[in-house]
Parts: sequence; structure tokens; C-alpha cells
Amino acid sequence: MAEGNHDGSSDWCTIESDPGVFTSLIESFGVRNVEVTELWSLDDDSLASLVRPMDGVDDASVHGLIFLFKWQKEGTGAAANNNNNNNSNSNATAEDDATPETGTGTAPLTGDDVPPNLFFAHQVVTNACATQAILSVLFNAPRSIPHPESDDDTTNANTNVNAAIDDHSGRHLLLGPLLTSFRAFSRHFPPSLLGEAIGSSEEIRAAHNSFGRADDAFLHDPTSRRRRDRREGEDEDVFHFVAFVPHGEDGCLYELDGLKAGPVRVGRYRDGGDGAENRNSQTESNSAYAKETLTWLHLAKTAIQTRLSHYPPAEIKFNLLAVTQDRRTYLSSHLDSLVAMGLEESDPAMLHVREELLAEENKRELWQVENERRRWNYLPFCVELLRSLAGSGKLEELVEGVRGRVREREERKKKNHVRE
Repeated sequence: MAEGNHDGSSDWCTIESDPGVFTSLIESFGVRNVEVTELWSLDDDSLASLVRPMDGVDDASVHGLIFLFKWQKEGTGAAANNNNNNNSNSNATAEDDATPETGTGTAPLTGDDVPPNLFFAHQVVTNACATQAILSVLFNAPRSIPHPESDDDTTNANTNVNAAIDDHSGRHLLLGPLLTSFRAFSRHFPPSLLGEAIGSSEEIRAAHNSFGRADDAFLHDPTSRRRRDRREGEDEDVFHFVAFVPHGEDGCLYELDGLKAGPVRVGRYRDGGDGAENRNSQTESNSAYAKETLTWLHLAKTAIQTRLSHYPPAEIKFNLLAVTQDRRTYLSSHLDSLVAMGLEESDPAMLHVREELLAEENKRELWQVENERRRWNYLPFCVELLRSLAGSGKLEELVEGVRGRVREREERKKKNHVRE
């Protein structure tokens, strides 16, 4: 596939499609009140649980979906939309000639047909599709609060932001100064220039690359004939990320793929043309939001299932992530309401919520540990350990011990098979 034409395109690493990685990456942008959760099923209960995650919470925010799939060239089924197989990012760019299947049968919108204020960027740098899918969700989220630009009174500005977030019980995401500044700077850019702006942002690229795996040079040694012959003799699977986002201004769901000419309108989830101003006001109907969210989630479900139908039944290399409200926000809000009701700390309802909050904190700590392990290159340690064992004469003994245990297991299996 074609490489990105941006000078820094090769500086973007591949990252893993994992809720902990994506949540931490979003938070490294300075975004608050957001977490990423993995969807294992597209059934109605799984979709409903995003909006109604617990008793007493029936309008949790769902900002968008990010879908990872094995890219196929339309009409041929050949892999063409490069993503490194690590559940990672596309090496293809928007300048490639191939056009991927949309899963909806709808042509991308271009020019004046693109809705105003819909963020859409072409992918013009290698391996950037994961971050671009994340940015597509964050910049198009109907429930979002830009960071106030206030150099004169930063304390007062942060106080206003915190008050706004508290008023919505964490339902609104806070973009933070980095993304707020980037969006204001690039608001009127065309898609190709937006892609260049993303690739040129040192802050965004550094945050992205901080979640890449460390590689050892000899694993990718182009002079190795055996490795080169193996690569040339195999068709490498290539993967790609796209985003499904609701657009509050026209009530439509869009598929945003940086390799396409423009956004794809999947369908309408709201009748009429209510503006985002009305939908984001304090008088917004929570039940209406929940109903609209479930409607666009089902539209996305249909589009994803249509795309899946283009693959063999045995194909399982897909991943679906939902960008949602941080669970800790509505758990904390629910806990505050129980305290206001005068419940004792020993009350079962209080204990349950506190246990849920503790589980969320433990989950974040585990994500942090896993992310540190992802960044660490263990290969030199493994190589040095093998060298030390070989130098001390223990390696051969250990290898023979393992082989002996394998032979014993095989013999036990044979005996059990004969008895049956």
C-alpha cells in the first residue's frame, strides 16, 4: 500500500485496539469524563447497557463507536487498507486509489453536501487511523464542553468548567486545552488539510506514540533473507479503524473513515432539525437523549452487520469499542444521592455503589500497569537470559526437561485414549 506523503508519517507507531489503551490515550489529550469500553455483542441488551448501565442511570452518554476491521479492496476481497496486525493502525492514506466498502451502500459526501461543523479529516499519515477515529468521536460528540480560553484567569476558567461538568453529572466530556485549541485553529480546514494538521501536531503524535510497543531492531531486519522471503510469500492481514458518530445538528449518524473522500451518512436517528444548542441545554430531556442514542446505535449496528456480511463466516478479526461516559462519574453521583437520602454507610445500597467505585479504580490501576508493560521491550532481557543459561550449561538441561514433560503428557493422552 502507499505510504503517507507527510514527512512525519513514518513517525507514527501502531497501537493496540484495547479499552485501556484508548482510554489512557484520550486522557493524555487532556480529555475528561470519558472511557472506552469493548462491545462483545451487538444484541439489544448490550447496546441498551451502554445507555442504562445500572439502576437509576438511564441516560449515560455514548459519544460514538470505533470499529476495527480487516480491510478489503472493493470487488476483490484483497487486503488494501493497511493496519498492522496488532489490532493497530492503517498504513494506507486517503490518496490511495482503492475505495473501501462502506457497509451502507451510500456514497461519501463531499463539498457543500458535508454538514456544517461535522469534523472529518482525511488520513494522510501512516498508522494514524486509530487516533483519527478517536478524534472524530471527540470532536463530534453532542455532549461536549470545550475548554475555556482564559489566560487572564485560569483558576476561574477551571472553576467554570468543573461547575458545568458537575451540573451534568459527568455526562459531558471536557475536551481540554489541547484539543480545544486544535479544533479552534483547524475549524475551517478542508479534510485533507485537517489530516495534515493532525500529522503535524507534535502533542497529538507524542501522545499516540507513547502507547506503541517497543521493538527490537533484529525483528524487522530487512537483510534477513528468511524473514524477507516469508514476508514476500504471505499475504499480510491489514486492518483499519473507522468511527460512527451522531451529529446533533441534523440528527443523522455518520461513518467517518479517513480513507474515504468524505463522511458517509448512515441514517437519521432524529426527525426534524433541532439544533445542538437545544439538545445540549439544561432542559434537555434525558429520556429523549436515551431514545435517540439507542436509535443511532441500532443504525450503527445495521451498518456494521452489513459490513460483516462481506466476510467469510469464519472471519473473527473484528473489534468494536464504544466511547462512553466515565463510569466513575455516575457512580459518584449516585453515591451522593444516596448520602443525601440519609442512608447509613452500612446500607447495602451504599456498600454496592462503593464496591462498584472501587472496582473502577482497580480497573484503571490495572490499565496503567498493562500500558507500562506494553511500552517495555522484554526481548533483550529474554535474549540475555538465554545466553546466561547457555553459558552456565543449564539451558540444554532445561530444554531436555521440558521435552521430557511433553513426552509424558503425550503418553498419558495415548493411555487414556486406549482405555476409552
